[in-house]
Amino acid sequence: MMPRPLPATPPFARVLVANRGEIAIRVMRTLRELGCTSIAIYSDADRESLHVKYADEAWSIGGNLPAESYLRADIVLDVARAAGADAIHPGYGFLAENAAFAHACAEAGIVFVGPSPNAIEQMGSKTRSREIMRAAGVPIVPGSTEPLDSLEDARITAMDVGYPVAVKARSGGGGKGFRVALTEHDLEAAFAGASGEGARYFADPVVYIERYLPEPRHVEVQILADHHGSVVHLGERDCTVQRRHQKLIEESPCPVASDELRQQLTAIALGAARAVDYTNAGTIECLLDAAGNAYFLEMNTRVQVEHTVTEMVTGIDIVAEQLRIAAGMPLSVTQDEIVMRGHAIECRINAEDPRHDFRPASGRITRWDTPQGIGVRIDSGVAAGSTVSPYYDTMLAKLIVHARTREEARARMLRALSEFHIEGVETLVAFHEAAIAGDDFAQAGSCRELISNPASALAESQSDSFIMIGAPTDPESGLPLVGHDRIGELDGKQVHVRVFDPELGPPLPPPIRDRHATTASDGGTITAPIPGNVLHMHVAHGERVARGQVVCVLEAMKM
Repeated sequence: MMPRPLPATPPFARVLVANRGEIAIRVMRTLRELGCTSIAIYSDADRESLHVKYADEAWSIGGNLPAESYLRADIVLDVARAAGADAIHPGYGFLAENAAFAHACAEAGIVFVGPSPNAIEQMGSKTRSREIMRAAGVPIVPGSTEPLDSLEDARITAMDVGYPVAVKARSGGGGKGFRVALTEHDLEAAFAGASGEGARYFADPVVYIERYLPEPRHVEVQILADHHGSVVHLGERDCTVQRRHQKLIEESPCPVASDELRQQLTAIALGAARAVDYTNAGTIECLLDAAGNAYFLEMNTRVQVEHTVTEMVTGIDIVAEQLRIAAGMPLSVTQDEIVMRGHAIECRINAEDPRHDFRPASGRITRWDTPQGIGVRIDSGVAAGSTVSPYYDTMLAKLIVHARTREEARARMLRALSEFHIEGVETLVAFHEAAIAGDDFAQAGSCRELISNPASALAESQSDSFIMIGAPTDPESGLPLVGHDRIGELDGKQVHVRVFDPELGPPLPPPIRDRHATTASDGGTITAPIPGNVLHMHVAHGERVARGQVVCVLEAMKM
């Protein structure tokens, strides 16, 4: 049977997309295909962003920081009412898993494109979701289902669970509010760290404890559920390649999943969805231990960043299904009609410097040449001339490839990465080239060694490409051409030449001299290389400090 055709009339007339960047544009593309008017919102920092230009309408919500703009549910709803929006699609992040916002949408008579507020509440609390899954017979990672009120409670629970343990914020996610205690000696710091991040990022300091699985595989299942009783899965994705519990590379299907394991994973996912009467798109995340046992980890009640690889192997537009479901329509496909074909891989192209512990980068993009060709997809929110703001997530784009087999997809990704040329800010393109080309990824490994020490691998792969010369200026912009990929000629041979400011020197090795750094004898100020929040000060005014001494602890984005 063929999938049901698109509806003759749009599911909604006007949809406000309460997000920014690549996910906003990705949602708007589907809205355009469905004949819906797309309404963008933008902060002061995003005034010239691509999602503002792509939308049919765009409304300012002011501010720069998320707390001043995209997280202001009251302002977003005011704009939605003023713009005459029938529905709000939240994308991912920001308000996407905010049950209070979903409630407020319903009270305002505006459809929230997502699950019910009750489902968000139940699955948003990690302790509550674990209780529900345990009661439904879904296997969970061993640990507590009750919140821990004190460090002493945590010590008792950790002894029962057995070290090492993971201390997690009840409302945490995306790597925030997650600390590991390898021994009892580490528990106090882990408890304080997880609780503190929970309070800062989710206004909830409550934590719980799970057994820490040192090297698990991270596998998740995409589900769709409508209001007519249909619940289907779209197969699984492998998201094992991560740094600081943030995903870097995703693929579908999981390269190590047997038919038996796949059935186990999908049973967990469908059981979890039915346990909370779930509707709309959702993702059930699971961990696989060394013995191959699968455990429910959490449910993300929204569209995922990596939904693209599932779309590539199934041919199903997940955002379109979200809109159909929210409008009360049935799913366009049944479980028997869903077929996974080939293999897809996604690399997150972040503005980060892997040679400096994946430090977030910001600045103006002076060159943005994207790959093309068969089986290549780019979801991005920037272009040449775009400014990468320090206020938001570092992801610039997602590069996705699809091929008949995993090995063909790997080769296609390497080809695509070699055609991806970005200048003006540091990105993860070179890191992804090293990862995808490496034996570890080829053998379905986690790339942990590369992630923990990327500088040496990147230096080895690019050692013949760097020639340090002076920094000329761009004739159009007048800006220094620092850090650019150029083709030059040396002794009659074409070579890759990168241009560097002579004061800074080339990338590692040798080390970059940080333009903000001062030595202890300078007697000057110390400027952080990236914006962030000061969590702890370890020195007092007037105190003499030595080289290498910890002055303060900063928290910035995903660091």
